[in-house]
Amino acid sequence: MERERLRRLLEQVRAGELDPDGAVEALARMPFVDTPSARIDTHRAIRTGLPEVIFGAGKTAEQLVEAATALQSAGQPVLATRVEAATAAEVLATLPGGDYDPLARLLWYGPQEPAVLGKGTVAIVSAGTSDLPVAAEAAGVAQRLGNKVERLADVGVAGLHRLLASSEVLREARVLIVVAGMEGALPSVVGGLVDKPVIAVPTSVGYGASFGGVAALLGMLTSCASNVTVVNIDNGFGAAYVATLINRL
Repeated sequence: MERERLRRLLEQVRAGELDPDGAVEALARMPFVDTPSARIDTHRAIRTGLPEVIFGAGKTAEQLVEAATALQSAGQPVLATRVEAATAAEVLATLPGGDYDPLARLLWYGPQEPAVLGKGTVAIVSAGTSDLPVAAEAAGVAQRLGNKVERLADVGVAGLHRLLASSEVLREARVLIVVAGMEGALPSVVGGLVDKPVIAVPTSVGYGASFGGVAALLGMLTSCASNVTVVNIDNGFGAAYVATLINRL
């Protein structure tokens, strides 16, 4: 239950449009909904400002349907991350009306154009084509959480002129998410060009000595750009979540 829905509920009681027993029944479903395999947090949006998001990796189609149905019954949109294509097809066959992005592996039940609640633009900057799945996850989550999103792809440091040609996008963004694998140098470069928060996302892209993204992670953690902060390897979702909170301040 989101803050606005709770506010409407209280206004209905105050106006006499809803009796207290009806309000109690609605509130009784609040802080969570039990399903056979999970306890779905329908109170999260009130506590944190953003609703529950389902982590789809390792979940069966049946478990995803249960969670999605619980969120829908609470009047909330449904966003599931890391959902593989075959699983998404099963979910959509059982629970139609959703939208699936195979690159980002995001499953969404909600408005095609969510209301923009952020104060500015979140720029998603990715180093190489191989980083696109993580960048797409960050962009898709940010957009579904109410942000205006701009994307810059394939602007890694191996061809720095490609990045500099889009400096206007970088400068106009309110928050930047920078996604890179290999040695993870791109966030430091971007951080040196802008006066905004830069959220760095290391990816597991690279040859052997990249150690599945550890080299990029360590490079980003030791960035000389003071406006750079770092999330976990391949964590486009976490970057988008934090960017959303920053963009609403």
